[in-house]
Amino acid sequence: MNKVIISGRLTRDPEMRYSQSAEPLAVTRFSIAVNRRFKKDGEPDADFINCVSFGKTAEFISKYFTKGKMIGVVGSLRTNSWTDNNGQKRVSTDVQVEEVEFLESKSASESYQAENMSTSGQNNMIDNSQNMQQNEDFYSIEQDVDDDNLPF
Repeated sequence: MNKVIISGRLTRDPEMRYSQSAEPLAVTRFSIAVNRRFKKDGEPDADFINCVSFGKTAEFISKYFTKGKMIGVVGSLRTNSWTDNNGQKRVSTDVQVEEVEFLESKSASESYQAENMSTSGQNNMIDNSQNMQQNEDFYSIEQDVDDDNLPF
């Protein structure tokens, strides 16, 4: 089984292009910053995951999502290999998007955008749990979980 579910903020505006086939197909590439749930000292707080979408989904993402917006993605991992112009073998792993969801209200997104425009010279990563607590449309559901009571 190859299924990926991620949520986070777009690190840049999605880039849409059309394939050069007989029937051009929309292809959108973007990257999502996904906060790590547990952090160790000295380790990064987020992973930056590359995604690619095709067709109507690609057009939808390109039209409605911009840098900083929360996005939920369901898809599968794809590994691609090719030889670049210098003859070097290259490999990339991307999430091929099958489904996409808005994960915040329009007002929350605009609030986040405005807040980060004023701090554009600084690191703009915000802990999602802090952002959710500040936003009246969402609330944190994190709870202390006793691992001994889990059925697996």
